[in-house]
Amino acid sequence: MHLGSRAVGGAALVMVEATAVLPEGRISPEDMGIWADRHVPPLARIAEFVAGQNSVPAIQLAHAGRKACTAAPWKGGKPIIGEGQWQAVAPSAIPFDEGFSAPHALTQEEIEGLVEAFAEATKRSVRAGFQCIEIHAAHGYLLHEFLSPISNHRDDRFGGSLENRLRLMLMVAEAVRAHMDASMPLFVRISATDWAQSGGWDLEQSIELCKRLKLLGVDLIDCSSGGTLPKAKIPLGPGYQVPFAEAIKRDTGLLTGAVGLITKADQANKIIEAQQADIVLLAREFLRDPYWALHAARELGANFAAPPQYLRALN
Repeated sequence: MHLGSRAVGGAALVMVEATAVLPEGRISPEDMGIWADRHVPPLARIAEFVAGQNSVPAIQLAHAGRKACTAAPWKGGKPIIGEGQWQAVAPSAIPFDEGFSAPHALTQEEIEGLVEAFAEATKRSVRAGFQCIEIHAAHGYLLHEFLSPISNHRDDRFGGSLENRLRLMLMVAEAVRAHMDASMPLFVRISATDWAQSGGWDLEQSIELCKRLKLLGVDLIDCSSGGTLPKAKIPLGPGYQVPFAEAIKRDTGLLTGAVGLITKADQANKIIEAQQADIVLLAREFLRDPYWALHAARELGANFAAPPQYLRALN
C-alpha cells in the first residue's frame, strides 16, 4: 500500500497510490488492488479514517503494463523470473529493459476488457467512500505505454498516429468519469515527456491529450515525467517538473498539480503564489517527515487543525 499525503490549499488530499485494477496490473506482489469486491471493506476503513481527520480520501487507479511483476523496492525491485512470476501485458511485445520478460501484446478485445476493469474499479472506489479518483497514466505504466511511440508499435486503431495512441487513455477517462458523481474531482497523472532525444512522448502531445481530457470532465492534471526509457537523461533538480504544470495550465485552462523534488514549505508556497500550478503534490517527503504539513503550516504562519492529542505540542 502506498499512502502519499498531498497538500491542497488549506486542506489535505490523502492518496492511496498505485491501486491495481487487475491482478496482472500490480507493479509488485505487495501492491494494493481493487479488482475484486472483497477489496472494498478494507479500503473503506482507510477512506473513513482519512475523512474523519478532515482530509479528502483519494485513490489512484493503476495498471503497470510491461513494468509489472517486479519485487518490491525494499526487496531489490528487480523483475520476478520463475516462481511467483505472472505475465505482464503491454500495447506491444517490447520488454521495458534488460532482465524483463517480453510482455503479451494486448488484443483489441483485451483492451476493451481493460477499460471495463477501470470502470469496475471506479465503482468500487466510490462504494469505499473515496472522494477523488486519479487515473495513473504516467511513468511508463500501461496507459503511458499506449501514449508513447517508444513503447507502442501497434498498427491498429490503438497505435501509430497520435489520434490512435490517445484512444485508450480517452476511453478509460470517459469510463471512469461515467461512474463518478459529477461533484467528485477526477485527476489524471501523466508523464509530460519521455525525456527522449527524439521520437518519444513530449509536452506538445501532452497538451493535446489534456485538451481532450478536459472535454471528458477531467478536473486536474498531475504533471510528472519520464518512466518509458530505463536510462533517460533527466535534469533532476528542485521543482524540475514545475514548468510542465505551468505550460499545461496555461495552454489548456485545466487545473494542474506540481510534483517532483518539492521538499520545502516556502518552495511549495511560491509555486502556488506564482500560479505555476494549482496544487503541490508530495509523496516521498512525507515518508521522510510524516508531519511535513504541520511544520509547513507553522513556517508559513497558516491556521491549521490537528488531532486534539497533538495540541499541547503545537505552540
